[in-house]
Amino acid sequence: MELSYGGFLHLRKTIRRVHPFSSGGFVEAPSTGKPLRADARRNYERIMATAQAAFAELGPDVALEEIARRAGVGIGTLYRHFPNREVLIEAVYRSNIEQLSEHARELLETHTPATAYEFWLRDYVAWVIANRVLATTLKAGMDRNSPTFALCRASITDATSLLLTAAQNAGAVRPDIEPSDLMRFGHGIGVACETVPEAAERMIDVTLAGLRAESA
Repeated sequence: MELSYGGFLHLRKTIRRVHPFSSGGFVEAPSTGKPLRADARRNYERIMATAQAAFAELGPDVALEEIARRAGVGIGTLYRHFPNREVLIEAVYRSNIEQLSEHARELLETHTPATAYEFWLRDYVAWVIANRVLATTLKAGMDRNSPTFALCRASITDATSLLLTAAQNAGAVRPDIEPSDLMRFGHGIGVACETVPEAAERMIDVTLAGLRAESA
């Protein structure tokens, strides 16, 4: 199976984007807390999508003016939604986490527990590789005990637990494996293969073989 982060995103019919100033699934104006107008919401979503692509292509230090240009908005519009680079990086990172977590649920809806769990580990490794620089940049400027990291950890842990428990109940995975184990395996492979992603497939296969239940 080809390892490619982003390949799973086509499964999503919609992507819920959470504004950094919002406490829910709708976009709010930073200053008033009121929902944004439709045109402002479209600008926000364009900036988010463009920033995600630009960070992946050029790294987290890409000029904000370049992101605004690619999104087709003025730099003032970008700053109204995202006062600085750190806020934009945080918003993109949280959006990526949400997409990955939602993907876990979609896998269970469309595959057997054993297959969903294996797909999840492959996608998680690819996600780590794709988001390594972005995550490192965010961690360098933010307390690891911040609400953002706590929310992201909880989201990924819940998604991993959901898939792992289903696979264990189906007799496909050893019962002594915990969600944190699977996350560490995935993260470790992703970090180790950041510069040699082609090596990830073999490492994933070896890991899956070691986690497989004896009766599977």
